[in-house]
Amino acid sequence: MSTTNQPALFDLPVPSGSGGNGRPSQAASGGGSAPARPPRGAWTPNGREAAPTAFPLAAVETAGDADPMAGLAPDWAEALAPVAGKIRSLLAELAAERDAGAGILPAPGNILRAFTRPLSGVKVLLLGQDPYPTPGHAVGLSFSVDAAVRPLPRSLGNIYRELKADLDIDPPAHGDLSAWADQGVLLMNRVLTVEAGNAGSHRGRGWEEITSLAVEAVASRKLADGSHAPLVAILWGRDAQSVVPLLHGAPRIESVHPSPLSASKGFFGSRPFSRTNMLLKAQGATPVDWRLEAVR
Repeated sequence: MSTTNQPALFDLPVPSGSGGNGRPSQAASGGGSAPARPPRGAWTPNGREAAPTAFPLAAVETAGDADPMAGLAPDWAEALAPVAGKIRSLLAELAAERDAGAGILPAPGNILRAFTRPLSGVKVLLLGQDPYPTPGHAVGLSFSVDAAVRPLPRSLGNIYRELKADLDIDPPAHGDLSAWADQGVLLMNRVLTVEAGNAGSHRGRGWEEITSLAVEAVASRKLADGSHAPLVAILWGRDAQSVVPLLHGAPRIESVHPSPLSASKGFFGSRPFSRTNMLLKAQGATPVDWRLEAVR
């Protein structure tokens, strides 16, 4: 589906069969109840799911003056090596601005948080635009907030509303989406930082080059038989939809952003969660359990 200036609802239903890369050629509609909780693991070169490898966030959070790349999952560090110098330079610039009194979000230890879980385990790309500009909200995972945040951001409230309508899943009181990330949902923003209170303020500073490479790394993974590893891209809003040429034909689900300014223009009713699971199953992958348990 093209990403024009008109609000995009989502791609047309997937026909039987698959595209030339062994992937469904376009997104499918679908519904039904939430799936049973699936096993969690990473895709290995032979296409089977292996036990996940833990990469603690603390390695990033406590890095201090250490190399920021040291806290990334090893396969992410390798994939992002061509822009490692750019990452270090950009983080140094932001640190200097922060030292001068600027409010930079998220906290330094969370800026690269999306890359602390293995690249090999990614099966869904859920791409946002930039972090929440409200202090205390941005945590380095797109659309997610800390479990203690109240009230929830309105965009996240709209995501929960659609989750209920799509899969009849009652959302939790909290906004911590890390359980999705644990299952291979890459919660990444197009731009990884923002000035507090100024949405979109860090567009054009260099993050787009870095996240473009990350998208290409996800989309270009191959299995032992030469086919692409299972992947579904969920693209909400024009910023996210700008990566379509980088997806190597991976099936995608597009709509307007869940922001209160646009959600009623195509996000509500788009059923992204059930459709993502249909597309994953069509590629032989385990569906995502979209339920979010209460955080204790």
